[in-house]
Amino acid sequence: MTETGTGRAELIRRVPRWLRILREDLCTVRPDPLPASLWLRWLPHGVLWLAAVGITIGGVAQLQHNGHLGAGPASLLGFAPGGAVLLAMWRPVPAWWLSTSAMLVAAVALHGRLGATPAVMFTWPWTVAGIIAQLLVLLLLTLRVRARVAVEALALTALVTWLLDGVWGAPPHQSTSVVTVVLSAIVVALGTALRGRRVARAELNRQTTLTAEERARRTLLEERSRIARELHDVVAHHMSVISIQAQVAPHLVENPSDELRENLDGIRHNALEALAELRRVLGVLRSESADEDASDDAGPHSPQPTLDRLDALVENTRAAGLTVTTRINGERRPMQSGVELSAYRIVQEALSNVLRHAPGATAHVEIEYIPYGLLLSVRNSRPLRAAPPSPGAGHGLLGMRERAAMLGGSLRAGTEADGGYRVFAELPATAPGMMAGRTHGRGSNGTPRALDAKDDRA
Repeated sequence: MTETGTGRAELIRRVPRWLRILREDLCTVRPDPLPASLWLRWLPHGVLWLAAVGITIGGVAQLQHNGHLGAGPASLLGFAPGGAVLLAMWRPVPAWWLSTSAMLVAAVALHGRLGATPAVMFTWPWTVAGIIAQLLVLLLLTLRVRARVAVEALALTALVTWLLDGVWGAPPHQSTSVVTVVLSAIVVALGTALRGRRVARAELNRQTTLTAEERARRTLLEERSRIARELHDVVAHHMSVISIQAQVAPHLVENPSDELRENLDGIRHNALEALAELRRVLGVLRSESADEDASDDAGPHSPQPTLDRLDALVENTRAAGLTVTTRINGERRPMQSGVELSAYRIVQEALSNVLRHAPGATAHVEIEYIPYGLLLSVRNSRPLRAAPPSPGAGHGLLGMRERAAMLGGSLRAGTEADGGYRVFAELPATAPGMMAGRTHGRGSNGTPRALDAKDDRA
């Protein structure tokens, strides 16, 4: 078989597929409402209603007076284009069929009447009202369907126009074929560009939302990873102590039994295994955040800070230019390592936020030791000037809340009446279930009485 025969056979095989696609695109009555304007919600709809009324009035007058149709047929064929414009606001594809069909019926009805009034050159096959209606319908269609569907509608419009005016023909008339096809092509191109711009903007907004959500999720995971690294250090220390105590315990008892030695050996063996696993996981966490650890002034292998280093933290903050006062209420006592670490990090992050977001303000740190745990309050005064743009991720409060929630505590932060800002945290000394009496020692407004006192400078 020759190349020409092969190409013809391939074209014949593709025709059914093209017809099936055309039927799926244009033979539908699915609703597709016109999107409302954000600022002037009903303005587009109102303009289209006015245009439909004008098209109807003009179409009926032209068909009745210039086309010499009866009042009934002229009204029916004149209302169809206007109705198509209104229908296009909700179902653009059926509206296009209605507009094109109305033109076809009107052209056939007027075909034998064109020479009835030689002095009046009638526009055919499209009337002026029909052209305006078809352009509006094509624009509304193109704005809401894929470009392929709009091109198919344009091609069928041009094909029907050519068959009527170029193939069938009519007595002398003013042809509107070329102007209709050219204007329709321009409208389809304009509508496709506008739809592409709207789709691109919607996709950009969607991507922006996804990026913001992903950034927040990544920040949360990074903060949890940082907390996990710090707590691994604390747990590893306790596991080492358990191993050493289990090794030394038999030497503290005179003639220990074999069962005791066996149990202590088992405790030491399990502690060593757990310590090895902790070191493995800690090594992974350290390697995943090498850059962060390298930038830390304390170094990746320094002991985790506790409230014993609060004075050094305050002095460093003062050296950075922030006026800080401190107050400690209650009998100071050592807390669990995780509580001490979280308390230190919360105060550290709160003071860093004051430096970044409240230029010229003063800060007051207050710590209260209570029977069931620890209360922290970091308050700053109203800033004296606007804060410069901060390069941070803006999720410091998220990390503080994570630390408080991890211990079964809570953290509140917000602006105060005088324009300042306050971070308040409750950290339990033991498990969350042991916090039954935490309402003890509170004022009438729910704030601990010790924290209602006037600020004292350190």
